[in-house]
Amino acid sequence: MRLRSQPLGNRNLIGARVEWARKSQGMKQKELLAQLQVRGVDLNASGLSKLEGQIRSVTDQELLAISEILNVSVLWLLTGEDK
Repeated sequence: MRLRSQPLGNRNLIGARVEWARKSQGMKQKELLAQLQVRGVDLNASGLSKLEGQIRSVTDQELLAISEILNVSVLWLLTGEDK
């Protein structure tokens, strides 16, 4: 597993939590990408890496699909809180 060489950006609120949730479930980026594609979200490895690094903005469709795949709420992805 490679460590992030750049500091987190400020283009989205969810990147660090997506990475944390994905890794806590033992899921590789390739697995998340495959599940996103099944849901019609076309994202490549570079795009996901940039999303997780908060260097790229996230679309509403990506946000919803990621929350469903990782079994976390959209609210948690956005704020870190469930309520």
